Amino acid sequence: MAPPTHPWKILLARPSPWPDKVLALLRAGNPAAAIAQIKVAPGVRELRALEKALAAAKLAGRWRDVDIAIAESLQALSAPRLHRSP
Repeated sequence: MAPPTHPWKILLARPSPWPDKVLALLRAGNPAAAIAQIKVAPGVRELRALEKALAAAKLAGRWRDVDIAIAESLQALSAPRLHRSP
């Protein structure tokens, strides 16, 4: 019998739906909306997940502006002086 799982562990293990939504915008042919979402990304974790999703879908490098927006947002969110509260 497996030990009981704590509720907080279940919440932490759940992936964010944000990268999938941005990927759907790109697949629908709306890179401008995807870039707008990338600029207000919730965090570095979600941006990294988006990068992985783009690579897995073989879409990395297809939109130059999207790649630039991801890089700029990663840089901005990784800077210690720029912190977004939830």
